[in-house]
Amino acid sequence: MAARCWARERTGGRPAGDGVSLARGVATVGGYTLASRVLGFLRDMLAAAYLGAGPVADAFLVAFKLPNFFRRLFAEGAFNSAFVPIFAGMVARDGRVAARAFAEDAMAVLLAVLLALTIVAEAAMPHLVALIAPGFRDEPGKLALAIDFTRITFPYLLFISLVSLQGGVLNGIDRFAAVAATPILLNLCLIGGMIFLTPLLGSAGPALAWSVAIAGVAQFLWLAAACGREGIALRLPLPRLTPEVRRLGRLMLPAALGSGAVQVNLLVDVMIASLLPTGAISYLYFADRVYELPLAVIGIAIGTALLPMLSRQLRMGDEAGAAETLDRALEAALVLALPATAALLVMAGPVVSTLFERGAFDAAAASATAAALFAYSLGLPAYVLVKVLAPGFYAREDTRTPVRIAVACVAANTVMALALMGPLGHVGIALATAAAAWLNCALLARGLARRGALRLDARLRRVAPRAAAASLAMAAALALAMHAGLSPRAHGGAMRWLALGALVAGGALAYAAAGVALGAVSPRALLASLRRPQR
Repeated sequence: MAARCWARERTGGRPAGDGVSLARGVATVGGYTLASRVLGFLRDMLAAAYLGAGPVADAFLVAFKLPNFFRRLFAEGAFNSAFVPIFAGMVARDGRVAARAFAEDAMAVLLAVLLALTIVAEAAMPHLVALIAPGFRDEPGKLALAIDFTRITFPYLLFISLVSLQGGVLNGIDRFAAVAATPILLNLCLIGGMIFLTPLLGSAGPALAWSVAIAGVAQFLWLAAACGREGIALRLPLPRLTPEVRRLGRLMLPAALGSGAVQVNLLVDVMIASLLPTGAISYLYFADRVYELPLAVIGIAIGTALLPMLSRQLRMGDEAGAAETLDRALEAALVLALPATAALLVMAGPVVSTLFERGAFDAAAASATAAALFAYSLGLPAYVLVKVLAPGFYAREDTRTPVRIAVACVAANTVMALALMGPLGHVGIALATAAAAWLNCALLARGLARRGALRLDARLRRVAPRAAAASLAMAAALALAMHAGLSPRAHGGAMRWLALGALVAGGALAYAAAGVALGAVSPRALLASLRRPQR
């Protein structure tokens, strides 16, 4: 009763289930994520100009990859997938006070574990870096740089993991904006570091490393203030393993692999790419940054909004409603991911050239990065669908099924990457990652279908092929426009940016027109889904 009264109070008298629609949540998270990614591109453009694709760039990217890998695998991945269903369920069933007490106990235990992990990692850093970048052993200078940079960046894991907990609390009460805006601070810190710290430290490498550490503190303080504004500020009690915290730990262990399959695959990419000539890691990184824009704006946004909604529906026994919610999430994912995939496949070269080809990042590096982007983009729909399908397991507190799927996908990715790197170099690694993503998607879908949680209703079956056809029409229009001389590569300076902007805008209009004509997109339904339900 307390939870229901609080939910009505927070939503102007409506029941909790009506608080924020899936579409509104996706729009909020996606909008802030888009802003963050735009800043991220500015950050990467500066990094490409400052660092190029040489040994300092490779060393920093490995240093940035290690804490980011643990963050995505354990903090954002395993922790969120286990914490949010428990927290959202407690809010709906037991009330806000009990849910906050659970969050505080979880934070105390998490902090103790993270402090121990950070101390051990700092002591063992030479071995950790050599493990994730074995090819650096043959280049002592690059290895030493990577070790130094990683020792500076690794404490970021501690702060960003606490940020993940705070974000889970806010997402669990349908407050998405502050959490979605958090990555903006990281990009601002990195941009500021390159501009202001590089002259002081003499190189962009250490400037970027220290900027990562500073960003972790800034993000933690930002969400601490956001929790305070929502009246759910978290205190730090002494660590204690309450029954709820033990339950969280049991769910987290398998979820560490289940929700982190894509991240494990990307780490395998780095390990194998370190065996290739200098530049391979940088090519894969910059290609990854481009295709992660639609992945974040679409897949992560939908998954973030979907998990607490599914958790509440299932706690209330509404299996039919949960199935309907998952179908609508899959529909939105396909309607948005398919045109993004088609656009990246057609425009990989112009996009990379416009974004990164300047300073130390020459035409050869741009061409190599574009080839990796094309290969990664083949798996973009799968990456997005994985983000949508995984919450179907986590909302049911099933983290064991995804872990079995993850192990199979990581093994497949490793075998394919090793097989393809010989004939195709770094492009083979990207192709292996795309193929592993499709395998992950297929196995997750099969697992949900077997338990009756994935129904693929008539509306979804009608919309999906029409969205694919509209995407093909858009791709054809883009190809014709580029052939007619609108390619950014045919221009220089500001005209290159204008040409790219024109292609993006024209492609969006072409897809919208084809989508409406074919019945894949309904403007009226979209506007209706963005409105709060009225009672």
